Amino acid sequence: MYIIVAGGGKVGFYLARELVAQGHEVLLIEKSSARCEIIAAELGNVVQRGNADEASVLADAGTNRANVVVAVTGDDEDNLVICQVAKRRFNVPRVIARINNPKNEGIFRLLGIDATVSSTDLILSVIEQEIPEQALVPLLRLRHADVEVVDITLPKDSTLDGIALRELRLPPESLIAFVIRGRESIFPSGTTTLRSGDEILALTRPSYEEDLRKLFFARSGAAPARPR
Repeated sequence: MYIIVAGGGKVGFYLARELVAQGHEVLLIEKSSARCEIIAAELGNVVQRGNADEASVLADAGTNRANVVVAVTGDDEDNLVICQVAKRRFNVPRVIARINNPKNEGIFRLLGIDATVSSTDLILSVIEQEIPEQALVPLLRLRHADVEVVDITLPKDSTLDGIALRELRLPPESLIAFVIRGRESIFPSGTTTLRSGDEILALTRPSYEEDLRKLFFARSGAAPARPR
C-alpha cells in the first residue's frame, strides 16, 4: 500500500516510521528543509520537501497512485486543503485528517474527508471511560454515515429508573438499539423499562450526542454537559 503522510512533525514522523516498519511504501512530505534532513537521517529516502497543500507537490509525490493520504500538520486549514486536493484532483480512495480543534470536525465531514482524528476527543473518550460520572462513551463512528454508536450507563440515582422507552423524548435521529442488564441482553421495544445500572447502546448523529447526554444525566446530576 502506498501511503503519503503530509506533515513531518512528531506525529507525522512516528506515523511514517511505524508504517515503514509494517512494510508499506511511504512518502512523508515536509516543508522545512532542516526537518527533512533529520527525518532522512532516521528513516532514509522516504521524505520529500515541499508544501503538501500545493497540487504540484502532490503531483511530484505520485499522489495519483496513492492508496491513502494522511494530513497531520499542526494547522487544520492546511490539513483540510491537503485532503481535498488529494481527493478531488488525484482521486485518492481514502484521505485522513488530523484535527486540532474538535469543533472543525463537522466541516471536515461535510467537505468529504473520509476520516478525522482529534487528539482532544481521544483523550476525552479515555477520561470518560475512566471516570464513572462521565458515563456516555462514543464507541465508533460509522463510515460515510455520520452516525455514532454510544455506550450509556445509567447512574445509580437516575431519574429514568422505571421509565419505559416509549416515554423517552429522544433527540431526532436517535434510537436505543440494545440494553445490557447484568447478564441479561435485551433487544428493547417501546415497553422496555429502564433500570439504574443499565448499559445502553444507542445510535445518534454526532450533533445530537450532547442532547442524549442531557436526557440521561442532566436531571440526576451524574454527568455535566460536555462542551463541544
